[in-house]
Amino acid sequence: MTEKLFYQDGYVKEFDATVLSCEQTEKGYLVVLDRTGFFPEGGGQYADPGWLGEAEVLDVQEKEGTIYHAVTAPFEAGTSVHGKIDWDIRFERMQQHTGEHIISGIVHGRFGYENVGFHLADDYCTMDFNGPITKEELKEIELEANKAVFRNLEIGIAYPSKEELKTMEYRSKIEIEGKVRIVTVPGYDVCACCAPHLRSTGEIGLIKLVNMANYKGGERITMLCGFRALADYEIKEKNTKAISALLSAKEYEVADAVAHLKDELGAMKGKTVSLQQKLLAYRAEEIPVDKDMTVIFDADLEGNAPRELMNRMLEKGAKACAVFAGTEEAGYRYVIGSKSEDVRPLCKKINEAFQGRGGGKAEMVQGSLHGAEEKIRAEIADVFCI
Repeated sequence: MTEKLFYQDGYVKEFDATVLSCEQTEKGYLVVLDRTGFFPEGGGQYADPGWLGEAEVLDVQEKEGTIYHAVTAPFEAGTSVHGKIDWDIRFERMQQHTGEHIISGIVHGRFGYENVGFHLADDYCTMDFNGPITKEELKEIELEANKAVFRNLEIGIAYPSKEELKTMEYRSKIEIEGKVRIVTVPGYDVCACCAPHLRSTGEIGLIKLVNMANYKGGERITMLCGFRALADYEIKEKNTKAISALLSAKEYEVADAVAHLKDELGAMKGKTVSLQQKLLAYRAEEIPVDKDMTVIFDADLEGNAPRELMNRMLEKGAKACAVFAGTEEAGYRYVIGSKSEDVRPLCKKINEAFQGRGGGKAEMVQGSLHGAEEKIRAEIADVFCI
């Protein structure tokens, strides 16, 4: 059994220990110590990174009470080693995990929902609750959680006896064997948890709930605390200032400015579509109709224009029409149609000849391919006697 220093004090940054064993693996070495300050992966939280001597700690896992450190260099059993936690990462994770307790406690107290999923990654933290939460309720939860932060409450850690546990009300995701560690945020949460936590809620700094999504009939909430919330604010502030400058609008009015710009673009798009229709009509009038197959290559056609031009040519009297939009270098999008002929054999032939993809019905096919214009025309001529 490895002595877990992080249970005793989550603020242990460095420690000395004795190497009990060292096993070489394909990825490095697995070291077992008599005591460790490294938190092993578990409960949705990644393992602490850091160093043992000069060796980097890549991963930490616990199995049957023994903690294994995956490191980059070997150690001789019986020697002493100095461990050092990457404190910036550890502290940031403690901010998230302590914030999670506050949010989960508020949700449980208000709605009776359980936290059925928790994932603390390097850039985000998610919590899954087994019941619905509205956007308005989420804002209220966030406000209440930050009140807990500003009150700077002392976080309690206790190891109640089995008799004491029987009379306690506390949250727990799993059945726990052996000694139970209870983490308490006074007035907000009482939960069984093995992870390191902050000493007081004020050290969280800020709790920001940045996203929510329906998940398995409940709600998945994404949270950022402390330094992560600050970094998120800085990014959004930078983007808001940039948009503000581009639109010549005040920072608090950029959403209205963007909405106005969207309306203008929508009106311009409508005019563009109308002009495109007129242009296609003129273009169709200029193109002569060939006897069996009218073939058109036009690099300027975008969106639905190839199909619309093809339909106009059929209305003009073309027996069949193939329109290719794009360039030889970038490749072509094609649409082929006819009111009297089955164009699927042609689609299959050009796809095989030019590594193309596509298909459709007898009267119309669509796809894409790469090839030279003259070679594509030649393949079409083998099917339709142009």
